[in-house]
Amino acid sequence: MAVKRQKWSKHFGEWFRDVLINAEIMDYRYPIKGCGVWMPYGFKIRRNLLQILRDLLDSTGHNETLFPLLIPETSLAQESAHVKSFEGECFWVTHGGFEPLKVRYALRPTSETVIAPMLKLWIRSHADLPLKMYQVVNVFRHETKATRPILRMREVEPFKEAHTCHATSEEAEEQVQEAVELYKRFFDAVGVPYVVSRRPDWDKFAGALYTIAFDMLCPDGRTLQIGTVHNLGQNFAKAFDITYETKDGGQDHIWTTSYGISGRGIAAVLIVHGDDNGIVLPPKIAPTQVAVVPVPYKGQEEQINEACRTVAAKLKDAGYRVELDLREGLTPGNKFYYWELRGVPIRIEIGPRDLANGEVTVVRRDTLKKQTYKTDDVTAAVQTFAEEMTHDLKANAAAWMNEQIHRVDSLSEAKSLLAKRAGIVEVQWCGKDECGHSLEETVEARLLGFPEDTKEKVDGKCVVCGEKAVNVVRVALAY
Repeated sequence: MAVKRQKWSKHFGEWFRDVLINAEIMDYRYPIKGCGVWMPYGFKIRRNLLQILRDLLDSTGHNETLFPLLIPETSLAQESAHVKSFEGECFWVTHGGFEPLKVRYALRPTSETVIAPMLKLWIRSHADLPLKMYQVVNVFRHETKATRPILRMREVEPFKEAHTCHATSEEAEEQVQEAVELYKRFFDAVGVPYVVSRRPDWDKFAGALYTIAFDMLCPDGRTLQIGTVHNLGQNFAKAFDITYETKDGGQDHIWTTSYGISGRGIAAVLIVHGDDNGIVLPPKIAPTQVAVVPVPYKGQEEQINEACRTVAAKLKDAGYRVELDLREGLTPGNKFYYWELRGVPIRIEIGPRDLANGEVTVVRRDTLKKQTYKTDDVTAAVQTFAEEMTHDLKANAAAWMNEQIHRVDSLSEAKSLLAKRAGIVEVQWCGKDECGHSLEETVEARLLGFPEDTKEKVDGKCVVCGEKAVNVVRVALAY
């Protein structure tokens, strides 16, 4: 059975901009292009999502830290491939007050070159390894393409980046796999479907041996990169001469990895579950999990309000995040719209009939399904609705994305599907860079890479050159 997308998906860009400000998530009208202000409600969503990520990182032996924002140009220049990649994207601090600086400072575009000099001081022997840490910070990139709120910013925040150090290449490889599994757990927890691909060499992180990326699919048929994992090998260690004493008394360079999720991880949740009425939040991350709204009737206003107070207090005692909406001057319909726009998972209504029957009406945000329960059963009802909604949001999003992944055997089929923004297209590829570049040019889309789990056997020909294929590669329009 096909999963339906509602009309908002045809105007996705406009919908996303409008919902960010109308639902009071981010105000993008700041007078510097590519910068926005997280509003209180949006900041609560952000905080709840980051807490899931922090808990996962903490549980796997990572420690949170915080490194400086400024990078001296001398440090940035020590890793040549890295600086070449970012030199056109850096914001530079050139003056301290009225005095020109002898060495320019870059606002961090990423933190490998911030962290490396400190690792040289901290790591002496194998006893100091492994070292696993992360930070949640702002990074700055002079984005020259059209900026979009959260999706493509000049001030990228929040940016969660993890950095790890190891004694051997095998340990670094194991850490990459741990990072991939950790990110899977994060996106699974909030119901965001994804594909995991190993990026082609020309599209890997500068200075990395290879990059693995998570991509989701937006309603307009474009993919959005929502997480990356990099095996950095010994490249940064050699550039900054970070060595350690091995168990046998020798010296060797450390092996490092890094992996990050930006504000796009938040955008992914807003995008994938949204509908015509606004955003839809999984109960776990919703700042308000339940909104209690009275439906007044002349002469019974105070009795209905008191019943709402009682229900709200009961749910708060049970541990739910509850808002009791007793605002005057607004109709129940206005209040329903307000909470639906903000994605509140469950709404409870109490009107004169509910009051007379000792009942409440419970409404699910995703389906707008209504059901009445006895007031005494309201806590159990909310728990049931929250569990069902969590399951259904994840299942429906995954089903829709799976329908948009197409395996084809020819360039013409791939180009036709991508021209219609049909989603992600998979074709067979010989693995040669020249064929990869030709594929991107022909279909006018981005080569996402091949599946991270490459156990699938390929028995066919490259769609570009006709030689024996070595793997399946994904191609899609991308943000």
